[in-house]
Amino acid sequence: MDVMRIRGGTPLKGVVKTQGAKNAALPVMASCLLLKGRTLTLENVPDLHDVSTMLDLLACLGVTMERLGNRMTFSVPEEISWEAPEHLVRKMRASSLALGPLLARCGKTVLPLPGGCSIGSRPIDLHLKGLMQMGAKIEIRNGIVYAQADQLRGRRIYLDFPSVGATENLMMAAALAKGETIIENTAREPEIENLASVLRGMGVTVDTEGTGCVRIKGVEEVQGCRERVIPDRIEASTYVLAGVITGGEVTVDDIVPAHMDALLAKLEEAGVRFHVGSSSVTVFPVRRLMPVSIRAMPYPGFPTDLQPQMVATLTLANGVSLVEESVFQARFLYSEELNRMGANITIKGDTAIIQGVERLQGASVRAMDLRAGAALILAALAAEGETRIDEMVHVWRGYEAIDKKLKALGADVALEEAEEK
Repeated sequence: MDVMRIRGGTPLKGVVKTQGAKNAALPVMASCLLLKGRTLTLENVPDLHDVSTMLDLLACLGVTMERLGNRMTFSVPEEISWEAPEHLVRKMRASSLALGPLLARCGKTVLPLPGGCSIGSRPIDLHLKGLMQMGAKIEIRNGIVYAQADQLRGRRIYLDFPSVGATENLMMAAALAKGETIIENTAREPEIENLASVLRGMGVTVDTEGTGCVRIKGVEEVQGCRERVIPDRIEASTYVLAGVITGGEVTVDDIVPAHMDALLAKLEEAGVRFHVGSSSVTVFPVRRLMPVSIRAMPYPGFPTDLQPQMVATLTLANGVSLVEESVFQARFLYSEELNRMGANITIKGDTAIIQGVERLQGASVRAMDLRAGAALILAALAAEGETRIDEMVHVWRGYEAIDKKLKALGADVALEEAEEK
């Protein structure tokens, strides 16, 4: 279903449970490639398009999977393929996460440069630089990465930017490298710790220290294990904002509240009342938000993956809000779609200037990427009249059954097939 229709104006009310985190599931799924003749069992894996793409990629490499609900067991044979199929890698940037474990496990790999959302340049230079420091020989020819290393060796690696993907790839490569690898200026997102837990379960010594430095002592062979995917803090935050933007009372359950500190701090600044439980957050109705200034940046800063949803929410604030994007240079492409709904957003460089308006109006809009689609859904929930959102395929990459969850909260939501052109 590639089109979502929403008739807005209804305050949402109720409880919604959080899915497993997409950005945690993908790297821990890729980590199974480190195994040889063993299994990895993951609990709480979300049912998403990106997860399906990763499953297809792993299957092409020789991994078999058994699924029971949100539990997946990956069985990895003694011999696997080290050449990733181009048609799958081009579909999703997270396909690059196969690079580190394949190189460490097989000694070589061929991987086309990955695709993904259109939110700006997202090169894997840091991944490749770190692997070369560990002894890999890498060439890029015609958009394809050719990597070879008989034995990766532990090194001290400094990342020029705390890239999540580079941190994860190098952690997996280091698991089978000879000696100790120290990665500095790493990403500190909760998803990194989830991967570290999996590697520890495989018998690898991993010290994440919590300070942007990861130490890993490689082993000759890893063992099978069982792990749970952490709750999706971005999905959870999106439903929190759905409650806020509609003036409703929404409880988001099955979360780790500490993972949402940056959002909750800004909501408090904007005048939102909320209650934080041990594994839940409840937001209460607010007449109108106060404007705030935000800078999207690496964790523990305000998440760039939540920036579009927050901008959508601030379109109805009482005053001017400023939102700066410091991670992806093309992340404001969705702003024109919000303006079609009556928002007043001006983009100057890497900053969005949001003049709050009294109301939004339903319109026909297009989801340009995953988080932009979520932002348009939030705007549509608050808008007067009906909004049609095309290209929902992007949203299915990261939100499990979002239509059903919104309906359970009282939203008027319908899905339909796109008309053939």
